[in-house]
Amino acid sequence: VQLVESGGGLVQPGGSLNLSCVVSGSIFSLATVAWYRQAPGKSRDLVAQIVAGGSTYYVDFVKGRFTISRDNAKNTVYLQMNNLQPEDTAVYYCKYINNWGKGTLVTVSS
Repeated sequence: VQLVESGGGLVQPGGSLNLSCVVSGSIFSLATVAWYRQAPGKSRDLVAQIVAGGSTYYVDFVKGRFTISRDNAKNTVYLQMNNLQPEDTAVYYCKYINNWGKGTLVTVSS
């Protein structure tokens, strides 16, 4: 199984980014996919997840700002991030079952 994240970058506070994670080598549609993030010097924490049936879960600090979605035909999960703040700066990782991508860096700074 391979996971490849993309879509990170530098954005100003209040800006938006849309992350993508393409999963290959498995039956994507049957499993939960999640986004985590890890800020410098901190632990890797769950941000959001989406189960096979489409139900979603968000941690409190992103509710109302981030939206997770999946396109099973494309083996892809997305994380739309709006109203980004400096504290959202982190490497964002995609997790599928016990597999991780290499991450994509999101930097929020003016």
